[in-house]
Amino acid sequence: MNKRWIKLTGLVGLILLLLWWAFSLTGEDDYADILIQPVRGPFEVTVTVTGELRAKNSTEIKGPSNARKVRIWEMKISKLIPEGTVVKQGDFVAELDRSEIMDKIREAELQVQKAESQYTQEQLDTTLTLSEARNELINLQYNMEEMKLQKEQARFESPAIRRQAEIDYEKAGRAYQQAQQHYDTKVRQAVAKMKEASANLSQERQHLETYQSTMEEFTILAPADGMVIYDREWNGKKKVVGSTVDGWDPVVATLPDLSVMESLTYVNEVDIQKIKAGQPVSIGLDANPDKQLSGSVTDVANVGEQRPNSDSKVFEVTILVNEADSTLRPAMTTSNNIIVKQLEDALYIPLECIFTDDSLTYVYKKSGFRTVKQEVQIGLVNENHAAIEAGLAETDRVYLSTPADAADHPVSYLEKTPTAPTARESKASDENP
Repeated sequence: MNKRWIKLTGLVGLILLLLWWAFSLTGEDDYADILIQPVRGPFEVTVTVTGELRAKNSTEIKGPSNARKVRIWEMKISKLIPEGTVVKQGDFVAELDRSEIMDKIREAELQVQKAESQYTQEQLDTTLTLSEARNELINLQYNMEEMKLQKEQARFESPAIRRQAEIDYEKAGRAYQQAQQHYDTKVRQAVAKMKEASANLSQERQHLETYQSTMEEFTILAPADGMVIYDREWNGKKKVVGSTVDGWDPVVATLPDLSVMESLTYVNEVDIQKIKAGQPVSIGLDANPDKQLSGSVTDVANVGEQRPNSDSKVFEVTILVNEADSTLRPAMTTSNNIIVKQLEDALYIPLECIFTDDSLTYVYKKSGFRTVKQEVQIGLVNENHAAIEAGLAETDRVYLSTPADAADHPVSYLEKTPTAPTARESKASDENP
């Protein structure tokens, strides 16, 4: 009985000694460091950007269409209805400051009055000139008839007197013909002057009518039914009372079609090379974090731009929202996760587990009671994880941080796949057999 007890006691002591030895080598690391296992499942590489909802199709509410024609380049907004107001066709939306157009109308009215005076003056002048020319023709006609009588009476006179009478009659006839020609010319001149005066008057009246019709457009009405969403200025701010409407682009607001929405976002120049049309997108709403929508990239800008409050160039990206939702509203903020690459089945670990030393990429792996530097081959990398193509299995345990005595751990290299020698290597081996 004593021998059995001694043997049992010795065996228990040996086991305790072995356990103490094992824990003295590795046990402290287990308590000090965190070990994780690789995860197998779908793996995605995404670019996350913030966007803003807008309607894909909308009806524009514009200011005066003839603003540039009347030489008005900018117009200030004096009145606006609240954004989001649901309006019917023909309802009041906004009003623009009329001070500049009123000045132009007063100037145009003066020009019309001046043109009317010129027209009347030209009419009186031509009437007087043609009246005098007609009187002169009548007088010359009487003189020609008088010379004809004198010629007939000189038949019984001497040849010299008869000849003088004939000359006087011919002169009177020529004077009458010349006056007739001059009268025809004056008539044509009078017609031309009256046409010019009439055209000038019509032009000034047309200018006045254009100014008056343009002023009517300073009261902006809804062209259709819908919800009013105001346009943005060059600095990205929504139009408000006091904002300006450009004569080249007189859009004040839009009436969006809420049945088809898209998210407008801007991607920095570092990530834009990853974005392509057709890539799927997971869309979240800041206003409703529980709601998730799907979409796809429809357009990627080729030229970057400098946005306000941005130090780098960004590129405009348009994302079409697949679902139609009555709760979606223009200008809602979205969180867009653009899936640039994805694997259906991958083994991946956190980026904190991966270390590099020159050309060696490795992790610290628990191998039995030992810790080794396990060389790994990584594939796709996203913001938090890296896919492992070789070097690890699902059952392995790796350190989430650098373990103690990291420099003393041995390295376990991957098996190299033999590759065919390059042409240069083959030539070198031929020259140096």
